[in-house]
Amino acid sequence: MGRVAGKVAIITGGASGLGAEDARMLAREGAKVVITDVQDDLGAQVAAEIPGALYFNHDVRSESRWVEVVAETIKAFGRLDVLVNNAGLVRFATIEDMSYADYKLQVEVMLDGTFLGCKAAIPHMTKGADGQPGGSIINMASIGGMKGISAIPAYAGAKGGIIAMTRSIAVHCQEQGYRIRCNSIAPGGIVTPMTAQAVASLDAEDPGLKQNRDLGMGVPADIGHLVVFLASDESRHITGTNIVVDNAETIR
Repeated sequence: MGRVAGKVAIITGGASGLGAEDARMLAREGAKVVITDVQDDLGAQVAAEIPGALYFNHDVRSESRWVEVVAETIKAFGRLDVLVNNAGLVRFATIEDMSYADYKLQVEVMLDGTFLGCKAAIPHMTKGADGQPGGSIINMASIGGMKGISAIPAYAGAKGGIIAMTRSIAVHCQEQGYRIRCNSIAPGGIVTPMTAQAVASLDAEDPGLKQNRDLGMGVPADIGHLVVFLASDESRHITGTNIVVDNAETIR
């Protein structure tokens, strides 16, 4: 217990699924958490379950709202140590069938939202005695950004971009002398409301469903344990990497 005691974390997309579990697990290990989402009822409910947690309505596509969320977090808790860019969604269609509107929505929420979050947070992450920022940024990617899946061109592009952007941000922080680490996590199939909705929309013979049946799906805590580790000082020498949590799905 207490692995992230005294730290303050913002978790986007925290109203359900991976984000909600990340918030619960970080709080259990001592962090103060700020949950953001556009699902206000669910987000407020999760925050109410966690002593001292805050919930903010937050469209991650808005640069001005990002500035406000970071400022409100620091006003409430006096610091910002951890940012978990988790907000996401998926729309299934091939490159020939997907509308440009669906493409833009997915890229704006996941890739643009991650960019805006990092840009807003880095200048305000907790400073040490030498005045330089310090902390941990955790960006939620996916094995969808690593392997070819025909039904998710926009989702794959956004998640692949997050993996590449994470490396760039990690190097930038090192070059500036910041003690801010930036890593991404690439989950495979995890049982969440988003994946349940996605699975329901797929044909029973879809290769992705067969893979899940053969290998099984993980649960949000499988990702939450890694989020806690990356948020903690235990991972102080890990930055610029993408960690895959998929029960060997990408290597089969």
